[in-house]
Formats: sequence, structure tokens, C-alpha cells
Amino acid sequence: MAKVVSHNTKENFQTALKSGQHTILADEPIDLGGEDLGMSPDSLLASALAACTTITLRMYINHKKILAEDISVEVDLEYDKNNRITTYIRKIHVAGEYDDAIRTRLLSVANACPVHKMLSGTVEIKSELV
Repeated sequence: MAKVVSHNTKENFQTALKSGQHTILADEPIDLGGEDLGMSPDSLLASALAACTTITLRMYINHKKILAEDISVEVDLEYDKNNRITTYIRKIHVAGEYDDAIRTRLLSVANACPVHKMLSGTVEIKSELV
């Protein structure tokens, strides 16, 4: 599975995230004290669902030889702090005209993406200070 290491050495919030050979920068927006030099942690979480949905759909579409040049997924993340409820609002656009059967199947495939399954299942976080 995925392994990510984060590293922060400055007084501000900029954090380097490394997974394998890839590094990205996370930060907080200016209004929260950051410098807005990277996506916020909640945007990174939403982006995982958007990317996984897009890739899963592309795999299926390519496998089934469905004509679709453009796939875009928009994910809005809402968090109700009082009730500790996280809601992902996902809007999927696959360019092309499709009948109801294909549209239903595409939505089913999107709902089967691995990140969707992870986020909609039981989540445990095991932490230790080392």
C-alpha cells in the first residue's frame, strides 16, 4: 500500500510529502497562517478521491473501448466538526453521449475505485510517537 513521509523544518506550515520518488508540497492558505505554496491537507485528501475516480474510469473505458476523450472529477469536501461527519460531493463528467445503461455502469465503476472504498469503509488510525 501507500507510504508517505512528511517533513517540516521551518517555522511556517510548508510540508514536503514524499512517496517513492515523488515529492509534493503541502501548505495552508494565507488566511490560516500559511503561505499557500501547496495544497492544504484537506484538498490533498479530496484530490486522492478525484484522482482515483478518474484513473479507475479511464481504465474501464479503455478496457471496454468506450469512446471518451475527456474525464473530469470535481470533489468538494465538507466537514461537520460538531457531528464529526465528513461528506464528499463528487461530480463526474465523462465527455460523450451515453445511454442510461452505460451511465449507470460508469457510476458503478466510479464507486468501485479503491480510494472510494477506503473512505466509505471503517477507518482506523494507529499512531505512535517515536
